[in-house]
Amino acid sequence: MIVTTTPSIEGRAIVGYLGIVTGEAILGANIFRDIFAGIRDIVGGRSAAYEEELAKARRTALAEMEAEATRLGADAVVGVDLDYEVVNNMLMVTSSGTAVRLG
Repeated sequence: MIVTTTPSIEGRAIVGYLGIVTGEAILGANIFRDIFAGIRDIVGGRSAAYEEELAKARRTALAEMEAEATRLGADAVVGVDLDYEVVNNMLMVTSSGTAVRLG
């Protein structure tokens, strides 16, 4: 499955648009990680715990989106957009794009 932020795929023709596909992930960070992340932020270090949670949420959202595109019979998802939000101390990542069939 080709997944891209661009509206087209160079060298490939889009022969069918199958609709918008989405994926969501909401992950809570461990309270002890939150405490240590806060300390690291104060002293100027990077927060590996948050970076790890963010990467996990992004992978989950993209995988859900790809699975939906696969169910529709798509070869690719174009115009992919990723959004990040914090909701009640939890990390929410959403992905959306257009499932397409390639020629």
